[in-house]
Amino acid sequence: MTVQAQPVMPEDATTPVAVEDTHATTEAAHGGEHESGGLPQFEFQHWFGQIVYLIFLFAILYFLIAKIFAPRMRRVFDERASTISTAVDTARQVQAEAAGQAAEAKREVEEARASSRATAAAAKARVTEEANTRAAAEEAVVNARIAEAETAIGKTRDAAMTNVSTIASDTAAAIVERLTGKAPTVAEAAAAVKGAV
Repeated sequence: MTVQAQPVMPEDATTPVAVEDTHATTEAAHGGEHESGGLPQFEFQHWFGQIVYLIFLFAILYFLIAKIFAPRMRRVFDERASTISTAVDTARQVQAEAAGQAAEAKREVEEARASSRATAAAAKARVTEEANTRAAAEEAVVNARIAEAETAIGKTRDAAMTNVSTIASDTAAAIVERLTGKAPTVAEAAAAVKGAV
């Protein structure tokens, strides 16, 4: 009789399993799952635990939303509405102030224009008055000079006319003496010149 040597196994090692046994065990396990009918969450015996778990999660989520998230969102919305309302009110106030300032500036411009027109009119009247006064003074000076010139011209003319008659009578006496050979008297020459004039 022949004895086959058995391999020595440590004490804590598991006993070897044949390949055929492993395959049969796997098939039995899979066959058992297929026979159970599907997913365990759809089985009635698990529904009570799932419903309790769902109610618990719903209560926690409802508490978080109602007590934490919703008030924060409401506060953010209120702050945003308040900020927008304040900004709109400020913008309207600034717009009203700008309109008031524009009206004031327009009024000041109109006043400045009226003042400048009045100043220009006063300056024009003053300049015109000064020009008229100066023109009247210059005209008086010119008229006085014209009168003096006319007086001087009259005197010169009278003097010239006196000399002309003397020259004319002297010339007439010289001509008569030359023509007749006899000199006329001064009275005759003067009478002849006056009669010719």
